Amino acid sequence: MPEIGTTILLAEDDLTLGEMYAERLHQEGFSVVHAKDGQEALDLIETTRPAAIILDIMMPKMNGLDVLKTFKDNPEYTDIPVIIVTALVQEIERVKELLGPKDMYLIKSEVMPGDIIEKIKSIVEAE
Repeated sequence: MPEIGTTILLAEDDLTLGEMYAERLHQEGFSVVHAKDGQEALDLIETTRPAAIILDIMMPKMNGLDVLKTFKDNPEYTDIPVIIVTALVQEIERVKELLGPKDMYLIKSEVMPGDIIEKIKSIVEAE
């Protein structure tokens, strides 16, 4: 179990999917902050310093790849694990170049939401 209130940043512009992830994370004892676009995600990384991030690629204002590159370029945040969740299979090579050793890339059509929650739990518990 995560520490009570461990914060996860959920960056997902699909409100239905975002609410589903948030509900499952809450059930597992996580605190969730939800960004609905890339710029909001960057702002929340700075203000909340989450234990982990679930990051969609296709988002308004700033896409997930730009979010990932921007915050991973800052040494203060390189240790925050990220799970990239996207439908964009063609982006896998670009994403792999940006991922750290604790980060993951998942294709939405290949995983169930419960699988993503289990991966978040394992990442946070390993910290």
